[in-house]
Amino acid sequence: MDGNSLNIKQDQIEKLKTLFPEAITEGKVDWEKLKATLGEDINFSNERYVLNWAGKSEAFKVLQEPTIATLVPDKEESVRFDDTGHIFIEGENLEVLKVLQKSYYGKVKMIYIDPPYNTGNDHFIYPDRFSESKEEYLKRVGEKDEEGYLTREGLFRTNSKDSGHYHSNWLNMMYPRLFLARNLLKDDGVIFVSIDDNEVHNLRLLMNEILGEENFMAQFVWKSRQIVDSRAQTGISNDHEYILVYSKSTNIRLKGKEIDKSKYSNPDNDPRGPWMSNSILGLATASQRPNLHYAIKDPETGKEYMCPPESGWRYSKETMAKKILDGRIVFPKKDNGRPREKKYLAELERDYTNLSSIIDFKIGYTLHGTREVREILDGNIFSFPKPVSLLKLLVEQGTQGKNEIVLDFFSGSGSLGQAIYELNKLDGGNRKYICIQLPEKTDEKSEAYKAGYKTIADIAKERIRRVIRKIEKEQKAKKKEKAGQLEFGDGKKDQPIDLGFKVFKLKPSNFKIWRGDSFENSEQLTKQLQAFTDPIKEGAEQENMLYELLLKAGFSLNSSIENKKYFYVVNGNKMVVALTKMSEEIVKEIIALKPEKCIALDKLFAGNDQLKTNTVLQMKDAGIEFKTI
Repeated sequence: MDGNSLNIKQDQIEKLKTLFPEAITEGKVDWEKLKATLGEDINFSNERYVLNWAGKSEAFKVLQEPTIATLVPDKEESVRFDDTGHIFIEGENLEVLKVLQKSYYGKVKMIYIDPPYNTGNDHFIYPDRFSESKEEYLKRVGEKDEEGYLTREGLFRTNSKDSGHYHSNWLNMMYPRLFLARNLLKDDGVIFVSIDDNEVHNLRLLMNEILGEENFMAQFVWKSRQIVDSRAQTGISNDHEYILVYSKSTNIRLKGKEIDKSKYSNPDNDPRGPWMSNSILGLATASQRPNLHYAIKDPETGKEYMCPPESGWRYSKETMAKKILDGRIVFPKKDNGRPREKKYLAELERDYTNLSSIIDFKIGYTLHGTREVREILDGNIFSFPKPVSLLKLLVEQGTQGKNEIVLDFFSGSGSLGQAIYELNKLDGGNRKYICIQLPEKTDEKSEAYKAGYKTIADIAKERIRRVIRKIEKEQKAKKKEKAGQLEFGDGKKDQPIDLGFKVFKLKPSNFKIWRGDSFENSEQLTKQLQAFTDPIKEGAEQENMLYELLLKAGFSLNSSIENKKYFYVVNGNKMVVALTKMSEEIVKEIIALKPEKCIALDKLFAGNDQLKTNTVLQMKDAGIEFKTI
């Protein structure tokens, strides 16, 4: 009881919802639909088949807004930073996806995400364009407490079902992120998205729009709950979730389920090799396909076999006769048996059969994911993560090759990272992950906070570290020296798997941003020009600038970097970056390396215009793309 009198308006809307549910959208009356329901002749504006929602046009603007942010390395929180290809990024995922566009466009084989399900209690970031400007939103996203952590109050909004834009808020959050994620997929890439009944209908339409309806591959049903939910008020326990699968382009297939070749044998010494028997029954009744209903005779015994009237045979009489003559039909030795067909191992077109769209209990339930985190982190640190076995299945299906990049930009507790390590260990693969997680503060009353985990990102990083230590311990116990290689417990010979990860954090640019539209008078312009004699922000570190320039030049975070005292050499001779000093001797040294491009700080030529002019000409003559900043 809240002490307020009856809300007359809401009471009337509830009555309308009972009579005309089709006329109520997100708790508000759609007057055009109501009039059409009552029989009035209505011409709906822009009538066509399309997913639309409040704020959709603004969602386009959000994804088109460029970012000036960058990623800075944190080697102290990393494991084997210089020797690993796995990447963990702390930051707001929309901004991070924008930062990654140049470097990872079209390079990611598989994306898996487990976004907020929009249950009515979710906290997530969305630009409330109905009440705030772009500047206000960016300010909110950047709000931090005195310790530098993002504040839940400023950053997150609870998307209550009482909201007038309940579904729209969720779609506004998802649309730009999925759009940018699609850019990162390879042409033969696939994306998996976990979801439940709250938004699966909208998500399907949303992904149809972004990735194309023709690229829909599956809507897996995963049995996520082991025990029936006795709390359900409907008498129905929702024991499942969905995983939507879309490809970047058509004619892409998942790996499938490996065929059990142990079922093949050769008891009759057939010269065609091992075989297994297969049904030759069809699917058509006698009235549907009369040509598939006939008797077949065992050539040795003369006994005839008639097909069931509801199914018939799979083959026509002529085809069946050829198969019998060729010895491909096996006749039963028992009176109650039925003829079957030989399927030869040597004639298999693929080593894999199609995967069922029903993911059953053998993969594990949500509670298994919770137990895994509890065992690794020694407590109830994170609720309802996906079980690693489920993610291993999806990664194996989605990557197929063993040297691919897998992205998760709702990383949570880091389940995908653990799945990649374990799968690589199992099959000797070299898959690399990019996990993105917002440093969302943990609740001060939670076990996670009490255990010292101030953010969700902290939980994920520590989980990954402990998984690495666990695998290292297992390998140390199992490995054997043999012919200069490591032989693991499963008998597979391979180089040691990558057991490390690089931590990067989303930060503002290391360089001052020119704002040419913000001057109100010549004095402000003069002040800005003076500030830009050195475009580097105070306190900017050299390595941070290097990684920012790599990203903005389109190089990956795993680029090889060689420090040559006065400059860095990136990916062999692809690019040189000079940040500390420039002279005629240094220019000659750079040119001798024959890089494709060279980037230098403009301030390195301060007071020496002749050196800069000569450098530009010499680089041009050598066919080197040269830029200063």
